[in-house]
Amino acid sequence: MKCEWVRENIVLHVYGELADDARHELEQHIARCSDCAAELQAEQNFHALLAQDRAEDPTPNLLASSRMQLQEALETAQQGGILSRLPFDPASWLRQVHFSPALASVILILGFAGGMLTAYRVIPRGPQVAGIVTPPQPEASIAGIDSITPVPGTDQVAIKYNTVSTQEKQGPLNDQQIQQLLLFAARNNYNSGVRVDSVDLLAQRSSDLQVREALIYALQNDTNPGVRLKSLDALGNYVKSDTNVRDSVLRALVNDSNSGVRIEALRLIEPVKADGSVRGVLMALAAKDTSTYIKSQARTMLAQLPEID
Repeated sequence: MKCEWVRENIVLHVYGELADDARHELEQHIARCSDCAAELQAEQNFHALLAQDRAEDPTPNLLASSRMQLQEALETAQQGGILSRLPFDPASWLRQVHFSPALASVILILGFAGGMLTAYRVIPRGPQVAGIVTPPQPEASIAGIDSITPVPGTDQVAIKYNTVSTQEKQGPLNDQQIQQLLLFAARNNYNSGVRVDSVDLLAQRSSDLQVREALIYALQNDTNPGVRLKSLDALGNYVKSDTNVRDSVLRALVNDSNSGVRIEALRLIEPVKADGSVRGVLMALAAKDTSTYIKSQARTMLAQLPEID
């Protein structure tokens, strides 16, 4: 099991949302990996802070709706290879079968039919003009985003992306393929400059829930502090209205390794400092944060709040 998978699922583990088998594997990995154990401890500490004096708990209807949406997303997500889901071992079966000429003929016919069906599904169908083949969809097999360039004087964005060879897609930000490429770049690209460009453009569409989720992911997981800072700025307008955004900003304030990101997160939560979870985080920072500036600012913000009866 890779550390990346563990860190992506630590939050689900803390909230008790992991399946039993996944939870067991995660706990086994945590017992062997000190880095992931530290990550889990930090997440548990953060969860404990958020649990202190929360303003209100989510309603049962909201929880049920969220779980239904998560289930739908899991059901439509790309699954592992077919061989990994077979209830038997094909190799073992083949070793046990004593081939006869008739059986060999049947297998050959089935293989030929399967190949024809695959070719039928892969080869583009539909109208073609003057021998021009319809270009592949961006979702097919993207190897990486090569560059993102706004077209001066227009609302167009030019994105070069790699499949077998570098291709380019140009269109406005509201184009579905452009948005999918930007989301892909924000989460997966090896080039931090491209990730910065992608997050910068996605910020203009932050009212879209899917875009906001990608920005939250970048804030929590991107290794480049510039990308995290861009994501944080893009999410700032939703700290009041979106509790997921608020919690991710608080998590950045408590756990981010970059002081600039933490200071910006502290600035963004100022309008919601009276919220119970925010107040709890501020109290913890004011008591023992390692940054003198953040400790001082947290105390100042707490002093501006009315006393709790």
